[in-house]
Amino acid sequence: MKKFFLIPLLFGVFMLNVASTCSNDDDDSNDDDDNNSSSAIITQTQNTLVNGAWRVTLFSEDGSNQTAQFSNYDFVFGTNGAVTAENGSTTMSGTWTTGTDDSTPKFIINFSATNGPFEEISEDWRILSATATKVELKHVSGGDGSTDLLTFEKN
Repeated sequence: MKKFFLIPLLFGVFMLNVASTCSNDDDDSNDDDDNNSSSAIITQTQNTLVNGAWRVTLFSEDGSNQTAQFSNYDFVFGTNGAVTAENGSTTMSGTWTTGTDDSTPKFIINFSATNGPFEEISEDWRILSATATKVELKHVSGGDGSTDLLTFEKN
């Protein structure tokens, strides 16, 4: 009689172990996939932006096209995390970096301007795409949920 009691008990323990092992494997592989894709787009963005001068070809603030505010500005992203924007008569300086937030690849740009268009693009942007000639970014405001879009294209 004791044998019949132990067999179902051992089978139950075995099934719990198998279920927890499978569950952990699936969760880990999804995290790795998310981390790998985030790392890839971050690396692509970093390697792309430090090569040459860039122009803002789209800045949309809550659905309103504000691209003209950056007309004739050339943006240069340094490997040291510095960024400059020049239009011939004005030079704006700032910093840039990349990272992740909840496995979302981010591009963080910060200009020292306290008002105007450079203050508006000083945000943590979600990286939507990065190619050798174009970087597309999106920011959703934590306050009112408004959406801004920013696109840099290589000169």
